[in-house]
Amino acid sequence: MDTPAFPRELIGESWSPPLPEAPGFEHLMISIPGARCHVAVIGDGNPVVLLHGFPEHWWQWRLIAPQLAARGYRVICPDLRGSGWTAAEAPGMRRETQLKDVVALLDALDVARAHVMSHDMGAISAMQLAYSRPERVRAMVQLAVPPGFLEFTPGVAPAFRHMPALLMHRPPRSMRYLLDRPYVVHALPETVLKGYLVAEERPEVLSNVRALYRGMVIPEALRLMRGDYKRMRLQVPTLFVFGRQDCPFSEKNVRRISRNHERCAEQIELAFVDDAAHFITDDAPDAVAALALDWFARIESSMPRG
Repeated sequence: MDTPAFPRELIGESWSPPLPEAPGFEHLMISIPGARCHVAVIGDGNPVVLLHGFPEHWWQWRLIAPQLAARGYRVICPDLRGSGWTAAEAPGMRRETQLKDVVALLDALDVARAHVMSHDMGAISAMQLAYSRPERVRAMVQLAVPPGFLEFTPGVAPAFRHMPALLMHRPPRSMRYLLDRPYVVHALPETVLKGYLVAEERPEVLSNVRALYRGMVIPEALRLMRGDYKRMRLQVPTLFVFGRQDCPFSEKNVRRISRNHERCAEQIELAFVDDAAHFITDDAPDAVAALALDWFARIESSMPRG
């Protein structure tokens, strides 16, 4: 397939709009089938892939990735298709489009196996990767999203209250309202909001919102409600992390909906972070980094050498 033409400003060191500031990162454009993927990378060592949530992009990890890199990891933060500075060849989204992108990116970067941390929408692709290609994942940390084998209860219904507006979304409406209470405990400063929302200046970002939800999020939600993941087994060791002020996923609710995990997973743990809600990476980045580093170290120490 011929390489598609992309705007010149997306290639090299000139980015349009300008990337938000985050010292220490190297920025790459990686060609994968159907897209050119923007990837921010920091550090050297065993790879860790961080998959952002919605409406965020690679910059979500600006306070966390450097902490992982300082402990000897090469941290790879891609912009998933439809977000950030990744440029798709054509509009549209299927349930496994982003999963295929992640696998293609791992192949392009010659990463055979990596730790994976994900948040919100990024957890869809991370979960799909862990179930379908467990040999590619060493250990997983999933933020603010419950296990795929969850038991649905009325207590988790508020987690879906934002979906109707996103299913009907039309540009130029901004996603700013999602980055506010009750999704955060601490209101984000204007400089941080601008860092996330600057990507909306790229026309394909806001125009992809409905495609993301109709093509990927809703079909995956239906699989969850049908119990598809209860009939599978999660082989990848996974830590599920929640903010204690993320109302739908209070500790009581999470423990209830995960209570039969021994039937569905090899090794999972639950962790809860004080003074944090859904956007836990902004509310409590140091706590997230510490939990991830501890989990990765414990899983690595339990693996056979060689």
